[in-house]
Amino acid sequence: MSDQPTTIERQLPATPMAQQIIERGTLREQAMRISLATRLTGVVLGIGFLIANAGVAFIVIDGRLDGKWYDFRDLGHAIERLRIELGEVDGSINGQELAPILAYWVPALIGGIGILSFIGGFLLIGSWIERRLLARFQIRTGPNRVGPYGLLQPLADAFKLMQKEVLIPAGADRMLFYLPPVLIFIPAMLAWGPIPWAENMAYLDLNVGLLYVVSITSLSVLAVWLAGWSSNNHYALLGSMRTVAMMVSYEIPISLSLLSIVLVTGSLRLSAIVAWQADHYLWLALMLPFALFTFFFSSTAEINRTPDDIAEAESEIVAGFHTEYSGMKAGLFLAVELGNALLTGALVATFFLGGYTLFGLEEWIPGYLILGAKATLGYFIFIWLRATLPRFRIDQLMNFAWKYLIPLSIANVLIVAIESSIAARWDAPDILVYGLFVIVNILLTAYAVRAWARAIGYAMDVEQPAQPIFAKTMGGLAAARSLRGDA
Repeated sequence: MSDQPTTIERQLPATPMAQQIIERGTLREQAMRISLATRLTGVVLGIGFLIANAGVAFIVIDGRLDGKWYDFRDLGHAIERLRIELGEVDGSINGQELAPILAYWVPALIGGIGILSFIGGFLLIGSWIERRLLARFQIRTGPNRVGPYGLLQPLADAFKLMQKEVLIPAGADRMLFYLPPVLIFIPAMLAWGPIPWAENMAYLDLNVGLLYVVSITSLSVLAVWLAGWSSNNHYALLGSMRTVAMMVSYEIPISLSLLSIVLVTGSLRLSAIVAWQADHYLWLALMLPFALFTFFFSSTAEINRTPDDIAEAESEIVAGFHTEYSGMKAGLFLAVELGNALLTGALVATFFLGGYTLFGLEEWIPGYLILGAKATLGYFIFIWLRATLPRFRIDQLMNFAWKYLIPLSIANVLIVAIESSIAARWDAPDILVYGLFVIVNILLTAYAVRAWARAIGYAMDVEQPAQPIFAKTMGGLAAARSLRGDA
């Protein structure tokens, strides 16, 4: 018999996963398989949604919600009403008035629990979202066994990690070894404080909010170093040392990119930065494109995301600074990366994409939903980069910071300072002034990136790319020499 496979054998999928992908079909085929009852239910729900939106639109236009405690577009009104009510409570405890204590602590606890609940909910579902999206990029299915569509997989992973044995290396400092998994979460939680979710929904509306964010997020360096040093392991120590070097290096371009924002808006308050973009109908991403790129790329190094995930380059140093951590302690290090990715998305949205505002749409849609959508978009870009780009080497990453980002960021700050001075003295319509600055900055960014790359010796050979050479015969070294044109 012939050894050639039959037509049926050639059509069979190679793996069970490939069989699932074939059976799932395209999106159109999946939609056509939906039952008629489900389609009718969707139509009814869609009509109900439109009717509800029409009712909301009427209430918004009529102005019945403006400033009321039940205005769902800005929950800060409800908190303020609660603060006023608690401030009128009679009574005392140990000679101290009860009203000011309640008026301070109850709204603070509600706001803190709200932020922590949002972050905790995202940490539960974030890993599932990332794994499913990565599977889509890589033509896989992703988690699909535990619960419907694999939605319970994060809970299964958490239970698994909690049941694992927690190992402590011999000679490790036990007390310092236990601290880093907890300490590394503190900056990730506190940095949410000054982010405005709506006009009256900032937990800490500090006049130095930008400086607060930079300072708080820098504290994670201490936890990383402590984790590597207390493990009594050379791999962990090496991983923590180069992680700290990377994080400290990229804090400089981050600070310079944020300095550009301060020069334009004239404020360190995050709510004022968002208000400036709303008042001028201009996202700072358009006016400061290089600052946006610098902040976003440098943040990937700060939060250990691809292509800058040197902290746990397992192909080189096992698992980086948390090599010796196991069980739920290792899970906390992994979870904080998800939280930091969402935090970075929220900061990018606040600094460069108008925050909770969307060219007047925040009058109809709650600002916290707009900010959440923008932060989720930033998180999706992180996942996209992880599925697309390889990891940088540590020497490439450090060279990029010190030879490329920092010099260009300094030049960018100088240009933005000149532009801000011109804008303050030029008596012309804002659309003309800032429109001109947008065009100038985009052109300067494109030119500066290419010119500086050539100045430091990097030039991509794109004019005449080398064509690939394919081997036509087998023969080892002899065939290789024939390809090169040798004898």
